[in-house]
Amino acid sequence: MKRDPLLQHDSSFVDSAPAVVANVLDPIEEWLYSAPRWLPTAHAQTIVPALFGRKPAVSYRRERWDTPDGDFIDLDWLAHTSRDVASTAPLFVLFHGLEGSSDSHYARSMMAAAEARGWHGVVPHFRSCSGPLNLLPRFYHLADSAEADWILRRLRERHAGPIVAAGVSLGGNVLLRWLCERGTDASIISAAAAISAPLDVHAGGHAISQGFGMVYTRSFLKSLKKKALAKLAQHPGLYDPNAVLAARTLHEFDNVVTAPLHGFRDTDHYWSSATTRAHLKHIEVPALVLNARNDPFLPESALPSQAEVSACVTLDQPNHGGHVGFMTGPFPGRIDWLSQRVFGYLEHFLSRG
Repeated sequence: MKRDPLLQHDSSFVDSAPAVVANVLDPIEEWLYSAPRWLPTAHAQTIVPALFGRKPAVSYRRERWDTPDGDFIDLDWLAHTSRDVASTAPLFVLFHGLEGSSDSHYARSMMAAAEARGWHGVVPHFRSCSGPLNLLPRFYHLADSAEADWILRRLRERHAGPIVAAGVSLGGNVLLRWLCERGTDASIISAAAAISAPLDVHAGGHAISQGFGMVYTRSFLKSLKKKALAKLAQHPGLYDPNAVLAARTLHEFDNVVTAPLHGFRDTDHYWSSATTRAHLKHIEVPALVLNARNDPFLPESALPSQAEVSACVTLDQPNHGGHVGFMTGPFPGRIDWLSQRVFGYLEHFLSRG
């Protein structure tokens, strides 16, 4: 199988990294993704895993944290059923995607992988995503790095072992923004992985506002509008309910709800602030950035090259996989390639914890 040059380490990273990580991607062929023939299109590779993928059974224990601003978030901790886990075992933190949760197919798959390795695992829910509506007149957003910082630092205070983190789609963007902003201060975690993050939010927003992409947009808006109207019942006068109902694209919805609620002038200001592509060169912690070139949520032209990113960043850009898809095997398929790829990367950096 031919080696993809985008998957090769920058030599300066290998030279400067601890010896334990020198061969993180060898043999690289182990991780080259190939889509099954029965999933021939980007949309099939995206939709089938999300709707029909066989999610492993994992158990969670919920914990509620009060936030410094008078709100709350819910964290679902992996509840190991077959063994006791040492307090110093690695902790895997997963930030979910837009309107996702600990029950999302990728979350269950990765928590099952953590359990199999004897790791701790936790899914911190963004505000309003754990079931009950949060209290304040705000939700969560693509640039919510301050929330990630508070969560990760509190986890660092509590956990005795190394911490690694991953983020999926929106959660991946939040994690990358935090890594870009914090530089060496992000070394409270040993390594990170961002999966299908919208590295150029303008390009991604445009991609799902036309053609078949509107299928995804309508699905998101159905959930987001319901929450937005419930938030109006909590806090009357926040925004115009008719404008919420009239929104046909995420750009229109963000202009009415997300941007003004979170301190942005408008959608364009919000999306520009949330875009991470130009800032990936500031990352100082080992990070895997995984994006399929056929992701319906982000055009291939928006993907960075290795020359644009920090030597600490490993780009993995397979030709196929869709958006958070990466299904493998004969029908009905498996959804565990993604978790194996992510953990195969992260586990090499545990000595940094």
